[in-house]
Amino acid sequence: MASASGTFQITSMGEDTYQELDGGGKLTRANGDQRFSGDIEGEGSVEWLMCYSAEGGARYVGLQRVSGTIGERQGSFVIEATGNFDGKQSKGTWTIIPATGRGDFTGITGSGSFEAPGGPKASYQLEYGLD
Repeated sequence: MASASGTFQITSMGEDTYQELDGGGKLTRANGDQRFSGDIEGEGSVEWLMCYSAEGGARYVGLQRVSGTIGERQGSFVIEATGNFDGKQSKGTWTIIPATGRGDFTGITGSGSFEAPGGPKASYQLEYGLD
């Protein structure tokens, strides 16, 4: 397995509530675009489903497409992401979805994590393997 780490910046974001929950929570759909730097250089796009509690935190799941380079390799792959937002920061995990790698990332597998301490910038780490 190889390692990749760096940051990503949210460059655009949208969110719509599709259901209010009894007691003050809500369900939303969110989407955004990202710019990756560090070991991964490129662009990302993500679609989230989010469940906010009445206390203000949220749990979310999403699919994230990453397109760019890692070292000399270029292509794209899709990540399944899950995470928690505690009202101030987000933390979550990534799993590369099998058979989604394209270009030089055909056959990529792996998992990792991300952390956003507030605001549009997050750090990531990814352990990955290639056939």
